Amino acid sequence: MMTCKSEEELIEKLGDLVSRMERALAEENVVTLETLNSLGIELYENGEYEEAIKIHERCLAGQVKVLGEDRKLTLITLNNLGGVSYKLKNYEKALEYYERALQGFEKMLGKNHPSTLRSVEGMVSVLYCTNDFVEAEILYVRAHEGVEAQLGKDREDTKRCAKSLKNCLDTTWNSEKLASLTGAYPWLSNPENV
Repeated sequence: MMTCKSEEELIEKLGDLVSRMERALAEENVVTLETLNSLGIELYENGEYEEAIKIHERCLAGQVKVLGEDRKLTLITLNNLGGVSYKLKNYEKALEYYERALQGFEKMLGKNHPSTLRSVEGMVSVLYCTNDFVEAEILYVRAHEGVEAQLGKDREDTKRCAKSLKNCLDTTWNSEKLASLTGAYPWLSNPENV
């Protein structure tokens, strides 16, 4: 187990570990690729988006070659690339990555699996930022319904999703869906809760 005093130290140790694994196991070894993905996640969480995208792209290329496009690890990396591209405000690329991940997750895990719904939520974020509120609303409804079906109404993920949907419905002025949502979640009517 790695013990690190800071994020920077963890990133340095992960980078060193990836280098050693590439020499010992090969660059396109599943364990090496998982470690590479972990490095990309740490870079992302540390706000080093340019480096994170390079690492995730490298990881994706190896995963596609070794595992194929429709494996869960590959799809997770696609989703990670969507998130990093979103942070870099490259919305076109983010949407492309999220769509590829979404198609794969739907095929492999179904429409309401948490991994599938994470891709849906990522796409919604991009669509919202690009002012495509109509498509964002459709996907917000889908994400909320899926999360609620999986987790129930009282879980934090469901409540977060309901808040996001409410904000979207406020933007699109869909009073019918908004009334239905606030009827199901009365606490959404209190502006302090949203």
